[in-house]
Amino acid sequence: MPHKSIARLMVKPGSVVSLKRRDPDDMLGWEKEAAKEELVQLIERLDSLQVRLAAEHRQSLLVVIQTMDGGGKDSTIRSVFGPLNAAGVQVSGFKAPAGAEVDHDFLWRCHAVTPRYGEIQVWNRSHYEDVLIARVKNFVPKDRWEKRYRHIREFERMLSDEGTRIVKIHLQISNEEQRIRMQERVDDPTKRWKFRAGDLEDRALWPDFMKAYEVAFSETSTDYAPWWVVPSNRRWVRNLAVARIVVDALEEMDPELPPDDPAIAGTTVV
Repeated sequence: MPHKSIARLMVKPGSVVSLKRRDPDDMLGWEKEAAKEELVQLIERLDSLQVRLAAEHRQSLLVVIQTMDGGGKDSTIRSVFGPLNAAGVQVSGFKAPAGAEVDHDFLWRCHAVTPRYGEIQVWNRSHYEDVLIARVKNFVPKDRWEKRYRHIREFERMLSDEGTRIVKIHLQISNEEQRIRMQERVDDPTKRWKFRAGDLEDRALWPDFMKAYEVAFSETSTDYAPWWVVPSNRRWVRNLAVARIVVDALEEMDPELPPDDPAIAGTTVV
């Protein structure tokens, strides 16, 4: 069961999502300094669970992170997963399809980077781009993207049936917070490379993107692969909520260390 302070962030399977009813400024009743201290403890717990997951080598964890531009995908991954053993955590980013990706179905490139047993895989954007930007910008006909919700549900069910736990997290920011963060990118020479002219075009489509997100969450939040909508205007709230969600998932998976090898019991190393 999810920690009681974050349970309401989950999108209940079968529900109709309204992002307007969710507050990206929500602090979830937390205090900033206490939250930062708890984050340190949770990352230590996450590190311990990762070791057990790798040792057991029978399950895997897939963490999907989606948000609008400026939502904090990179910094979330760096804050929550950065301190872990890099050998057990892999991060894959999904940009516009290119090369061989264009010549295959939309899930082809995703399956290639699903986590191996014993591994945590984090997706910075994901297959959901194909029912978000592809829908909003009409990159594919409606009769194709409408079918993709079912394809995604079935793809995720297959992964779940084969031992992969799936956690899908949307970092919710407000339109105004996105404007502030984009302006910071423009004003800071060290961040300006993250900004592109097309970002302004996407901002103009904000209502369309919100509708696309709502439909995607409503159509694809399932018992085996639920969506979580995390309030992310405040970075410290975002980081703690994401850490709690991931730790809760791993504790439910309950990976076990393998039994001791009788052949080495009592061995003296010289």
